[in-house]
Amino acid sequence: MKNILLLLFNCVIINSFGQVITNYTSQDGLINNYVECVAIDANDNIWFGTAFGISMFNGSTWISFDQSTHPLMLSNDIKAITATSNGDIWIGTDYGVNQLIDGTTIAPSWQSYTVNTGLANNKVTSIDEAPNGEIWFAHSSFSAGVSVFDGSLWNSYSSPDLPISGVCATSFDSNGDKWFASPLDGVIHFDDNLFTEYTISDGLVSNYSTAICVDNNDHKWIGSGSGMTQLNASNSTFTKHTLMYLLPPPDTLNPVVEIAQDSWGRIWTTIYVGYLAEGGIAFWNGSQWFDYDQNDGIVGPNVKGLAIDSKDNVWVATSTGVSKISTIPNYIDNYENNDLNILFNSITKEISINSKRDLDFSFKIYNTIGALVYGIEKTNKKAISLSHLKPGIYYAIGYVGNVTNKKKFVIN
Repeated sequence: MKNILLLLFNCVIINSFGQVITNYTSQDGLINNYVECVAIDANDNIWFGTAFGISMFNGSTWISFDQSTHPLMLSNDIKAITATSNGDIWIGTDYGVNQLIDGTTIAPSWQSYTVNTGLANNKVTSIDEAPNGEIWFAHSSFSAGVSVFDGSLWNSYSSPDLPISGVCATSFDSNGDKWFASPLDGVIHFDDNLFTEYTISDGLVSNYSTAICVDNNDHKWIGSGSGMTQLNASNSTFTKHTLMYLLPPPDTLNPVVEIAQDSWGRIWTTIYVGYLAEGGIAFWNGSQWFDYDQNDGIVGPNVKGLAIDSKDNVWVATSTGVSKISTIPNYIDNYENNDLNILFNSITKEISINSKRDLDFSFKIYNTIGALVYGIEKTNKKAISLSHLKPGIYYAIGYVGNVTNKKKFVIN
């Protein structure tokens, strides 16, 4: 019965927002379900780096690469993958990087780079293309820093310019300045002349930086082991986001894995809490966070990364396959237009549903396994107490006429 309830609950969640979640595993053509990273090329081909090789999906067919079929690959265990503007695919491993040219053809060309050919360290944690076409490789190994390749020449930066703890990820602002996330030392800004470090003493939520993304307004979104910090364009104001993905109390930790921005300007992030073996993805629409996890149809909790294609489909890499979230409406919480506003007061533990329509409303409350725990049909009450419910995460789904809306909330 529990499985039936969960299935029904997932259907409700998906339909209430209008998005569609499609999952892909090795049964569909993926080389392996343990997907560590994902990238999208200029033709919207999706590239997946797994623990056992690489898969490319063009929307209908799959192509896979591993050392048995492509011996020039340095490793089957892929740690980072990036599609650059010239069509090349760059693959990071613990043994160096591969440059894959014409990867969608029958006979692609492979190039290898290691410490013997210019790379500062063979362990590569992220690969990012700068606006000028340079490729930047982050090394989180002790005292490794970053490597830079301009297509012919190599350069590198390390301690004392960069923290001795290394670099997890790199991003670039509109001036071409570089921003580095460091695993123990916050974030570092490099304007090609000066290295400037920002830490918790300046306003970061944590020094344990894991990811970074500079958005279209030059805001820096800095992921960490405890949440996200948004640094404004002038690098003067820090805004902390620590409840992006709601967990049952007392657990509130939001360790960020990766960050991306879609064409609407929404910020997406993957979050995974290792000691709970729970995770999902969340996005910020400018005023509020919304999240998706297994209850919504995501293939697994251990989210490893994400990428967004030209149609704003969000591709999520997990250790149990890949999820594609599509037909995501802009302003998924557009309560002002859909005549239905759901609010929860965490202090009074009251839920209120307001509608522009002069109609009675109905609502149902589900727990995280999809079981209906409370519901009211055809009422005009403005505030309803939920204090009788046990602490935990819940989903409220409200109905007014043919209008439906959903809200996720936590009772402490």
